[in-house]
Amino acid sequence: MRNFLIIMTLVAVVSDYLLHPFYPHFFKSQFGITDPKAVGFYFSTVCATVMIAFPIWAWISKGKSELRILVYTQLIAGALAASCFFITSYIHFWIVSLSIIVFKGSYLLVYPFILRITKKEEHTNIIGLLAVIIHCGSVLGAVFGGMLIDWLSPAWIFIGMAAGDLIQAGMSFYLLQTAGSDQVPTVENPQKIKTSIWPQGMVLKLGIITMILYFSDFIIRPFFVRYWESLTNSNSKILSGTVYAIPAVVAMVGLYVNKKRHRQRNVYQGIISALLFGLAGLLLQGYPLAGAVFIGRCIYGWAFFQAAVRFDALLFHVSDPVAYAIEYSKIHFFQNMGVLIASTMAGVLVDQFSLRMPFMVALSGFAVVTALYYYVIRTQTSQTSKLIV
Repeated sequence: MRNFLIIMTLVAVVSDYLLHPFYPHFFKSQFGITDPKAVGFYFSTVCATVMIAFPIWAWISKGKSELRILVYTQLIAGALAASCFFITSYIHFWIVSLSIIVFKGSYLLVYPFILRITKKEEHTNIIGLLAVIIHCGSVLGAVFGGMLIDWLSPAWIFIGMAAGDLIQAGMSFYLLQTAGSDQVPTVENPQKIKTSIWPQGMVLKLGIITMILYFSDFIIRPFFVRYWESLTNSNSKILSGTVYAIPAVVAMVGLYVNKKRHRQRNVYQGIISALLFGLAGLLLQGYPLAGAVFIGRCIYGWAFFQAAVRFDALLFHVSDPVAYAIEYSKIHFFQNMGVLIASTMAGVLVDQFSLRMPFMVALSGFAVVTALYYYVIRTQTSQTSKLIV
């Protein structure tokens, strides 16, 4: 069942990323809009909609099966996506497309659901596997989206998205019909789950820390290709894209290495060392030399993958399995807040300073994350000195 859900995750990510790289093409083709500010504002609104919608689905899942929720929400999302193919009004597109995001956001329930049916000692490997699937799914989504644009038109991407949503609904329905009741765990007495709307305790601390972590990661992304091309005087988009994708490739290597480790490490271990490697990787990327940037990209890719996976594993370690979806929705909100702030600030930093400035800000962010995490764990347990390396 878990493998089936992992395949569902890949389908969801591919479907979700079909349009991501091609918003400007779609807006120009469908509505004649070429203003990058309009595209940027729409993308920010999409992110904000996911941030708001997912916690709502997480709370609904307290009393309803995640798979049953997915059957209905993905059917609705698929129908709405198909209708976008025929929409010619810009206002109507905003209304319908954001409605799609509201229902589509329920697929994030699959992530905590997979971990709820997985033993805690296997969480780190499963989280790493899902992280790699997200990387691969985003690449496949971009490739398939590009094929639809080249062969047909940008509007056909919504037909592709609808197909992905319907596949997810079908897979969820299949699992509900064929899996035994012992394989589809339900929450008993959901009213007894003690959770609040606002994160508390360790979840709140991890939310703040990972918000800064994701802010630091995403602030270097928008203008990385321009930064690389300014150093190399190269116009090769293939080379630029390859260097940009290094962290995704390194993540696959990291997943393989983590699975080969025989000794299960404590959930607190490895985060400080990963963050320190991240600092080194950012320093090298900020150095105006192509070779240093390339090496720094490799080191940083390894570091961010390990840190992100272990922070997620730590969240599920300190959470009650019956509340995984709710607690993850809170962390997800913080992380996306960091992404939104970074997306807004990146252009301002480059415009006011230089293409290197995002790396300096990211370096400061990683330093803050390292200090905060060390302080939180030191105050969390008296045995931390043996755990955090």
